[in-house]
Amino acid sequence: MSILEQNWFSQIRRPSRYMGNEINSIRKNLADIDVSIVLAFPDVYEVGMSHQGLKILYNILNSHDWLAAERAYSPWTDMEKELKSRGIPLFTLESHEPLSGFDIIGFSLQHELSFTNVLSMLDLANIPFLSADRDHTFPLIIAGGPACFNPEPVADLFDAIVIGDGEETALEICKIIREAKLNNTNKDEILYELAKVRGIYVPRFFKVHYSSKGAISLIEPLITDYEVVEKAIITDIDQYPFPADQVVPFTPLIHDRLAIEIARGCTRGCRFCQAGMIYRPVRERIPDSVIRTVEKALRLTGFEEMSLQSLSSGDYTCIAPLLKELMDRHADSKTAVSLPSLRIDSMDPAWFDQIKRVRKTGFTLAPEAGNDRLRKIINKSLTDEDILNIAREVYGAGWNLMKLYFMVGLPGEEDKDLQDITALARKIAGHANGRGKNAKLNVSLSTFVPKAHTPFMWIPQIDIEESKRRIQMIRDALKGSRVRVKWNQSELSWLEGIFSRGDRRLTPALIEAWTRGARFDAWGDHFRMDIWKTAFESTGLDPEFYLYRSRPMDEVLPWDHIRSGVTTGYLKKEWKRSLEGKITPDCREKCIECGVCDHKDVDPILCKDWAPPSRMEKPSSDYLHADIKKYRITFSKTDHARHLSHLELARVFIRALKRAGLNIVFSKGYHPMPKISFTSALPVGTESIHETVDIELYETMPITRAKEKIARQLPYGVSVIHMEDICRERKKPNLVESHFHITMNGLKIDRNDLELFINSDCFPIIKKTKKAEQEIDARSLVKSIDLIPPYSLDLVIRHVPGPALKPIDIIKGVFRLSDHNIEGLKILKTKQVMG
Repeated sequence: MSILEQNWFSQIRRPSRYMGNEINSIRKNLADIDVSIVLAFPDVYEVGMSHQGLKILYNILNSHDWLAAERAYSPWTDMEKELKSRGIPLFTLESHEPLSGFDIIGFSLQHELSFTNVLSMLDLANIPFLSADRDHTFPLIIAGGPACFNPEPVADLFDAIVIGDGEETALEICKIIREAKLNNTNKDEILYELAKVRGIYVPRFFKVHYSSKGAISLIEPLITDYEVVEKAIITDIDQYPFPADQVVPFTPLIHDRLAIEIARGCTRGCRFCQAGMIYRPVRERIPDSVIRTVEKALRLTGFEEMSLQSLSSGDYTCIAPLLKELMDRHADSKTAVSLPSLRIDSMDPAWFDQIKRVRKTGFTLAPEAGNDRLRKIINKSLTDEDILNIAREVYGAGWNLMKLYFMVGLPGEEDKDLQDITALARKIAGHANGRGKNAKLNVSLSTFVPKAHTPFMWIPQIDIEESKRRIQMIRDALKGSRVRVKWNQSELSWLEGIFSRGDRRLTPALIEAWTRGARFDAWGDHFRMDIWKTAFESTGLDPEFYLYRSRPMDEVLPWDHIRSGVTTGYLKKEWKRSLEGKITPDCREKCIECGVCDHKDVDPILCKDWAPPSRMEKPSSDYLHADIKKYRITFSKTDHARHLSHLELARVFIRALKRAGLNIVFSKGYHPMPKISFTSALPVGTESIHETVDIELYETMPITRAKEKIARQLPYGVSVIHMEDICRERKKPNLVESHFHITMNGLKIDRNDLELFINSDCFPIIKKTKKAEQEIDARSLVKSIDLIPPYSLDLVIRHVPGPALKPIDIIKGVFRLSDHNIEGLKILKTKQVMG
């Protein structure tokens, strides 16, 4: 029996994380393909599904008939516990097959605090942690992502690691595995072939030597012509169009919107920013291709918001005309746009009017430092005056909330610089005064962590206590203001700092910490510093060696054999310029000879002098003049769909209506919402063959056609039974009662308990919520309850004002059942009565 059929599954937190079968997900018959790969993300579904790199690879790899790419995410702690206790191996979302049966498992490493989750996923898949312990019977375990630019702390875990862009490299790996399977090639020969591909690092082909003082003395290549690993670069990212048919999640994501990559790389050269170094050069997508992708993607997904993504969206050369064109096309359908990565010195207040045409999607800005002096050290050329001018424009344009990001612990920082953060924040908050009490300013603080391949990679990180002191200093200074201060735990930056510049000696400590219970280290409420301190101590490592010492510029660094394209000479020059407080110009203006571009095959790609061509057909908004029609849809929610929460079901319908091409009526105001209303909220895990939802549409099409279009867009388990016009209905009827049929699946119940309940005048049941416990009289809520031999019940619940109980709570209370006893119960709602 599939776990989706088992009742315990609906009791875990957000079961929709593990269901699969989302709209636009791709499932192939694994028996019919040559190579299978798992795209594994070592964090929860809602984080991993927000990542654009996996969307690109999922689309590219599945475009080949001989290849199947499926997804897996790190299960939350409750699901991990259930899988372990029940002996269920970790599975993919598409086929629900165990990971161990695939040819390749590819992990996306976005940051260093995800490493313990890699171990959890391997453990749940019954796969040994270390590459040396895995023979040809196990999948090839690979990794990619920005954290791989210093892969050494986890190098011994992986057979191969992708450095740089993955579009071509991932496909090349799959081709090599396909050929190897045909020729029965052994694992060593496969790794030799992989080492020939640009951007692929095979850790076992390098041996690391250490000096008596602990530093690396030599990184020794073990095969010829493989001294360094050059990163893979896609010279023109438009060669790989961004996927339009993106998977539409059931679970709300961290970034739950249509994500469109408009550019890759950044030209600004912020000296603290690893991404700005490793993703060079900047490569912009052609605006026409962005518009086409957005048009198609909105039709195929039904998302309510689009996000134009890059390291600095505001630097996209044609952002102003592109933004206006997109809003001209989609504002009438209430599709909002957001620019998640904005630099203050590239912002144009004219954008504000475009962004707020649908809804204000938020403004997040990153000054990073509190004054001009320190910003020059990190190569941010904006001034306090620039920041204050933009803040004035943002609040003046109607926004009630701004978010600002600052770092503490930047090189050269003094207490005066921290005081300048608070002074700047208060000045910005002053511009919110005219917006009334609702206008706020959020300031987020984090501790600076020096990263590999940046000009600051040689300097020490500030210690935990100093980090806490600086953060507290800012918090104290902003008490009593309208500024809300948030901060990342200093302990998390401590661990990130150890691994960001660590070496292979950290792997035993990583495994030790995981063995002692380290999980989800990036989640502050799960981080356990005591575990990590014990792990380092038991493996003989001193964290301070990695954190608090200045590295000589001639020291061999753990990542010296990994080439990002930016030369060490350039990074040294930038470090010197930071000491002098000198700004290095944007390389859009002039090549700064960082080493990435060869000016033959590799160069920046900028889309200049673009205007929207008149020939591009725009969506019609004539429907806004049509009559508003009100409909009631009767539907069923069964099988796997029973695991959807009420909010998830509502999103399913809204996006299905948009994909069906139906024109939804929205509310008025600053935050328009679709006019859709469900009669009742069905508990997670409960099936129903009689649910209703009311919708309002601008439509003239026949109701039978509208019903068919909606039905085609709903996921498996949600089916339209009936659709009726309710325009003449003066008042929506109230829900009077709900009828349920409960199958006990062999669970024996005491008839005396049933009689006791029926004959009682009052039957109190304790309802537990996250906040408190509440005593509710179940007897007054139950109209009837009948035993249907041998093991079924019919239950009718009244709907009256006041607190309610779920059917499962009533059954547990009446028959004195434990959570373990109810695992076999199946609850089906058969009817709802309106009045």
